[in-house]
Amino acid sequence: MTPLTDRSKVVSKKQMTFWERIYLPAILKGMRITFGHLFRRKTTVQYPEKKREFPEIYRGRHVLKRDDKGRERCTACGLCAVACPAEAITMIAAERKPGEEHLYREEKYAAVYEINMLRCIFCGDCEEACPKEAIFLTKELVASEFSRDRFIYGKNELVEPMDPGKRIDVTKRQTPEVLEFKKDVNKRHNR
Repeated sequence: MTPLTDRSKVVSKKQMTFWERIYLPAILKGMRITFGHLFRRKTTVQYPEKKREFPEIYRGRHVLKRDDKGRERCTACGLCAVACPAEAITMIAAERKPGEEHLYREEKYAAVYEINMLRCIFCGDCEEACPKEAIFLTKELVASEFSRDRFIYGKNELVEPMDPGKRIDVTKRQTPEVLEFKKDVNKRHNR
């Protein structure tokens, strides 16, 4: 039977030398690399005593933003859930009732909004897809837990507080063009 390709290589059984058989040069070479790493600068951060500095555009825990009047920006359009490659975002939309104008910005809002942090890959596609600038990734880390069901964040963990002093500043995550656009009050988006 003839081979189909002409890429076969002839393997030779080369005899090992005495030094290769006792593995001593290979062991010494490995020990030299190990000792070289022992005297280098440590890269480990001693966490509780020292906090690691994160860049301004670090993608951490999600937050659902409020507008200047304290109303939720999210309109439950579902674009963030569609854009999410890990399918970590789920939501249920509801209609705003009379008297709830101070709570929700639009007629439709997210009655249930959940992000499964175990599935999320923190890519930022959700904040890019949101037309209302309702969801952002912050510099905060996702806290570790012992139970898997605590990693499903609902609106109570995601929506920022009503107090303007406790709100999260996301202006560093926005480009100068977006910040300039937001200054124009004549645009419907900025009302």
